[in-house]
Amino acid sequence: MEEIGKAGIARVLIMAGGTGGHVFPALAAARYLEKQGATVQWLGTRAGIESRVVPEAGIAIHYLDVAGVRGQGVVRLLKAPFKILRAVLSVMGILRKFRPDFVLGLGGFVTGPGGVAARLAGTPLFIHEQNAIPGFTNRMLSKISSRTFQAFPNAFSENVRAVTTGNPVRAEIAAIADPELRWQGRTGPIRLLVVGGSQGAVALNQLLPRAFPLLAHQDFEIFHQAGQHNAEATEMLYREAGVQATVVPFINDMAERYAWADFVICRSGALTVSEIAAVGIGALLIPYPFAVDDHQTKNAEFLVNGHAAHLAQQNVLTPALLAELITKHFSSRAALKTMAIASRKLAKPEATQELIDACKEALRG
Repeated sequence: MEEIGKAGIARVLIMAGGTGGHVFPALAAARYLEKQGATVQWLGTRAGIESRVVPEAGIAIHYLDVAGVRGQGVVRLLKAPFKILRAVLSVMGILRKFRPDFVLGLGGFVTGPGGVAARLAGTPLFIHEQNAIPGFTNRMLSKISSRTFQAFPNAFSENVRAVTTGNPVRAEIAAIADPELRWQGRTGPIRLLVVGGSQGAVALNQLLPRAFPLLAHQDFEIFHQAGQHNAEATEMLYREAGVQATVVPFINDMAERYAWADFVICRSGALTVSEIAAVGIGALLIPYPFAVDDHQTKNAEFLVNGHAAHLAQQNVLTPALLAELITKHFSSRAALKTMAIASRKLAKPEATQELIDACKEALRG
């Protein structure tokens, strides 16, 4: 593996903002670049999760005042061109001062003006799409980027010629032991991890406590991440249902929790799907029904088609149906282990290295 310093890459500007699905893969790439000797700076927004986790990682961050306009009303739509122009000019100033060898965008509204500025400044622009269906910004940027990368095969149309790398995942998650090793001698209640994302998933918070009393087999240990504003109410629902569960607002150490669990019930954001594969764990995936272009269903199909997960659509899901699905597919440790092994086979553990190596190769021409 060639060190970045030896490849002549000294500085990289990373663009990612909004949700953990964009920010955590970008953070994995940033840490890898830093280990290889590059100086990394970040382009983000104050409203997104990056405003907290990027400074905590010791990475310098530049903030842009940008937001999406889709479905946000006429006033925001009219103001958008002026805000975008101001943001583009701001990024061009950052590029002049920092002089990065390339700009790497991993999603979020901030990548739009950042990508345009990179193109205008003549700085090589690379973009990475985490979802199985590209977002609007990345579809537009793919027309001007130096190279386009995708996590899932065939996310972009053939004419884009995107390179499939997988999704960068946090090093501590990629380092979790194989399912065969984790499951040696594992006995006792089946361990269920419920993950609703940083904000929690209200539907999961309401469905799970009502489903468990309906199970014929109730030997489960439940760890439920419910979101900052929903943990107390969710814990109350479990108590009222007579179900023992540990409910937390947020999980600080996802690697530890993934390693503990026998299976996961969660949404199917790109990062979650990639982490499930990296860990090697079975899952019941409930896509967020209001995701743009229903991309979470397409993400979920990657694991479902590989026999590593089952899919349930929220609009038809009831506590009784959820209990039936858990009983049918997730009550046997033997079946869960088979799913876990299938999941691990779908992983791309070298995704971060592949992405950065491909960027270096593109720079060489």
